[in-house]
Amino acid sequence: MKRVGWILIVFSLLAGLLPVTGQAAQLDVAGKSAVLMDVATGTVLYEQNAHEPLAPASVTKVMTMLLIMEAVDSGKIGWEDPVTASEAAAAKGGSQIYLKVGESLSVSDMLKSIAVSSANDCACAMAEHIAGSETAFVELMNARAAELGMNDTHFVNCTGLDDDDSAKEHRTSAYDIALMSRELLKNHPDIQKFTTIWMDTVRDGAFGLSNTNKMVRFYSGCTGLKTGFTSNAGYCLSASAEREGLALIAVVMGAETSADRFAACKSMLDYGFANFALYTPALQEGASVPVKLGAAPAVSAVPGGETALLIDKAQRGAITTEITLEESVTAPVSRGARLGTLVIKAGEQTLTQVPLVAEEGIDRLTWGQITGKLLRRAAMAKEI
Repeated sequence: MKRVGWILIVFSLLAGLLPVTGQAAQLDVAGKSAVLMDVATGTVLYEQNAHEPLAPASVTKVMTMLLIMEAVDSGKIGWEDPVTASEAAAAKGGSQIYLKVGESLSVSDMLKSIAVSSANDCACAMAEHIAGSETAFVELMNARAAELGMNDTHFVNCTGLDDDDSAKEHRTSAYDIALMSRELLKNHPDIQKFTTIWMDTVRDGAFGLSNTNKMVRFYSGCTGLKTGFTSNAGYCLSASAEREGLALIAVVMGAETSADRFAACKSMLDYGFANFALYTPALQEGASVPVKLGAAPAVSAVPGGETALLIDKAQRGAITTEITLEESVTAPVSRGARLGTLVIKAGEQTLTQVPLVAEEGIDRLTWGQITGKLLRRAAMAKEI
């Protein structure tokens, strides 16, 4: 391995390894449980009874929206596909847009109604559209929760309503809500086209929607995400916001009033933005490795893993990044082949090591191409 060199980037911030939780922070958070999480890295910056299973009310619909977005992004359903309301969907209580049996709306309008007005009838209609029944959809919800490591969670419906005895088993935690919120925001950014709407309409302007999440209008950088309330659950909220490249999720469950839940999430988000920032190192321009017998003379080296780091603003100093690359590689080179390592340090402390890999594949020259090159070189030598 040949050391290409050091890239010294002087910042006013020093990256430090952050603690797993931010329990030491003294925040004014009213509620039974709460979590503040960084979207890029999943780092928990503050927690309060984060793993206590509680009733989530309509914050449940974060998972419903995640499965809808995954169905859209996979091509299983399309934005303009018609979704028809069944008797079960039309009969849902609580927040709704009053779907009539047999009425059809597009997937886009259904999701808009769920994200903005927490429409239970639309959530049920979408569950049936994707899985055939709400029961089958709930199985998908629980399977996805298990995949995400949501170990405190058990869903029994797609709405969060306390509409029957089984709802007593409908539980999740502030930490698990943050996990599914992070998955939704990080991998399906188009959801923000819906979760950031303050007021809109459906049914060709005949029915108005007003966002139940007042932070969308009153908190700078708010990107969503979902409110919830039932008499059993109390006031719940998963609030997301982004400023200067730092995206955060604040979750509170079991607040006594609506004002309390908004104040709690504002307090956590304010704390996060005041104390932390996201740093993503940049590679030197032209970082590449020569390729022997390749159809191209060199291959570009790019990070093969996550390079984002959470920086504690309270620290001062400098970050150094060291790149080591192979002196050369021999074709063929596969896309993603290991070419070297990016090491990010704070002083003498190694914060992370990221593999550097081939940005694209490089084919090996054929014997005919090699012979042609040799002949051209020989011809050029004679001319000289």
